[in-house]
Amino acid sequence: MPAPSAAFPDPADAPWWTRAVVYQIYPRSFADGDGDGFGDLTGIASRLDHLADLGVDVIWLSPIYPSPQHDNGYDIADYQGIDPRFGTLEQFDQLLAAVHERGMKLIMDLVVNHTSDEHAWFRESRSARTAAKRDWYIWRDPRPGCTGGSPGAEPTNWRSFFSGPAWQWDEATGQYYLRLFASQQPDLNWDHPDVRRAVYAMMRWWLDRGVDGFRMDVINLISKGAFVDVEPVASPMPLGAEQYANGPRVHEYLREMHREVFAGRDAELMTVGETPGTPLEQAQLYTDPTRGEVDMIFQFEHVGLDHGKGGKWDPATLNLRHLKANLARWQDGLAGRGWNSLYLNNHDQPRLVSRFGDDGQALEERGDVEHGNRVRYASATAWAAVLHLQCGTPFIYQGEEFGMTNVPFSGIEDFHDVEAINHYTEAVTARGADPRDVLAALRLMTRDNARTPVQWDASVHGGFSAGSERPDVTPWMPVNPNYATINAAADRASDRSIFRFYQRLIELRHTDDVVAFGRFHLLEPDHEQLFAYTRTLGERTLLLTANLSGGPCVLPPSCRPADATPVLANLAEPAAEPAADPAVLQPWEARVVEVRNAG
Repeated sequence: MPAPSAAFPDPADAPWWTRAVVYQIYPRSFADGDGDGFGDLTGIASRLDHLADLGVDVIWLSPIYPSPQHDNGYDIADYQGIDPRFGTLEQFDQLLAAVHERGMKLIMDLVVNHTSDEHAWFRESRSARTAAKRDWYIWRDPRPGCTGGSPGAEPTNWRSFFSGPAWQWDEATGQYYLRLFASQQPDLNWDHPDVRRAVYAMMRWWLDRGVDGFRMDVINLISKGAFVDVEPVASPMPLGAEQYANGPRVHEYLREMHREVFAGRDAELMTVGETPGTPLEQAQLYTDPTRGEVDMIFQFEHVGLDHGKGGKWDPATLNLRHLKANLARWQDGLAGRGWNSLYLNNHDQPRLVSRFGDDGQALEERGDVEHGNRVRYASATAWAAVLHLQCGTPFIYQGEEFGMTNVPFSGIEDFHDVEAINHYTEAVTARGADPRDVLAALRLMTRDNARTPVQWDASVHGGFSAGSERPDVTPWMPVNPNYATINAAADRASDRSIFRFYQRLIELRHTDDVVAFGRFHLLEPDHEQLFAYTRTLGERTLLLTANLSGGPCVLPPSCRPADATPVLANLAEPAAEPAADPAVLQPWEARVVEVRNAG
């Protein structure tokens, strides 16, 4: 049998991150160590043993830099500091040391497509047209014949990711600056060599401090093309994205970054590029280890498959056949050429168990709490098995490991997410949409679903804040009301523990070469309930079958090997005799077996 990857032909010589599992922390919502209602570095440090017990290898911290927090820290005002809300540089160094002492690594979120409008670079840039750093950002005159600041006067018709035009008028200097996201997030001009030198120097500063790498926010947007109007096309990306997504010099800049920042360092480092709108052909370039760009990317195709014709805010039912085809295409397309990241949850996505599984909340509302917990456990672990048994580096988002769910938001006043609030304002005010319809979509798809405080136990506010029994301590965002029954402590004490199932998945990736490197082959692509595939390395084959539905699923002959050894199951111990027909998967049941004599 051929080796699974020409990029890493010998598993013994493969990079360390090919066997790693990453855990994402959204710091403001992870744990509050000082009792002010806002997650912080001391809170993270207090929960490191939870992550060490889980078995993860890497912690990815969402931004903790000084920021005015217009986009929850993704608007950075100082790249070489810690926001006082989170702590100090000294506390960061202590956290980093504690992570390393437990055998884990820590990567930072790097946001360098844009800065905050309060960053010193931008303050100088906007001070005058003749400012030394004027060209560190992208400034343009109004459209010819138009008055700056008036509707339609923007230099191009590009749209922002967060609704509205992608250009912001600056009255003081009489020009527009490009801002693909919030108005307070001006885009850096990566074509300016001084910008790149400053970014690389900052990255080296963090690596010298002991950081183990970076997750790079929207890194494929840094190279802009022509600043021209574009024709509307059917796309999940904003109007104009074809001019800057995977732009003309992005690969050049990433190779330069690799040479200037990472090459020659005697350290085990990791780079992950977030790349919205990136097709497989571009991903092959980004992650080819011979090119020296990034180790892996986050692509978005699979998490857009439940978007309707109107995009994210027009949610549709997931078609499992489409998801299987998409994930298989990426598995096959990067085999031997690059490396996949594996995720279904993060700070920008709704909760997995509510979005694609069954979170049991409807049953609990009817008083059947026990049945609701069983269903939530089963669907959470079935989806976990489907994801973690693929080839790539899995990413776990905080709370996913014990089944946190979406939130029952009431009105628009409950939302914090700038993307959701801007959409609501534009849809209701500008387009006259029914507020009830808009809110229904927001409840399903808002990023706020992922950003409520982690539910550690059944105490006040889910144990999020130290001293939370004090009446004056209120988390920055309300805890999901279901924290009394859905929390880490309850799950870890349960006979049906999502946490323990994740532990076993992580252990398999660490110990079994087939899980880490085996060739992927999709089975039954047209089945509407069943996700099944094999992983093969040498003479060994693992078979995963998962029923991703609320009804029983009869296994087709291709998924019923005559001679197989149980490896993992979510509804029964592998060594146990099945209580039901082995040819039938129960709702949300997942099984992993090793097939003997596979031929």
